[in-house]
Amino acid sequence: MRRLEIENIFLTYKKDVYRYLLSLTHDPDKAEDLLSETFLKALQCLGSFEERSTIKTWLFGIARNLWLQSLRRRKKEIQPEDFLRLYVTEDALNGEIDGTELTARTQALLSQKSEKIRRIMAMRIEGYSQSEIAAACGISENSVRVIEFRTKKWLKENLQKEGLLS
Repeated sequence: MRRLEIENIFLTYKKDVYRYLLSLTHDPDKAEDLLSETFLKALQCLGSFEERSTIKTWLFGIARNLWLQSLRRRKKEIQPEDFLRLYVTEDALNGEIDGTELTARTQALLSQKSEKIRRIMAMRIEGYSQSEIAAACGISENSVRVIEFRTKKWLKENLQKEGLLS
């Protein structure tokens, strides 16, 4: 990819990614550091971007993974409720959604699913990679991907019907 295209991606998405990271970290300096790391990682992986999602969604995924890695390095306790809200919708960060209500309802909906699906979703929410989940559950990565996709879609549809997501 040409330098001009990379600069355009940065200029287009840096504010959105920064705000996202700030909402995760609650620390402007840490958000700024992770912003730099996010775009460095994106630059390194740009050739492998398969356009299965938007560039913004892809950048948010990189940012979230870097944030999770930073938390693990600091061995800070992470609340599953925080991951659950972020996992269900990155749009929940705009402040228009009551995170407590969203989290409670999402947990209630997940309790309707099988033990296998709940375990997969719990591991994913806690930040495990799809390959780690596949190994732990004795299924293929593709199965994890499909189960996660379908369950996330089902959750969003139900939360939208109930007016908790737009």
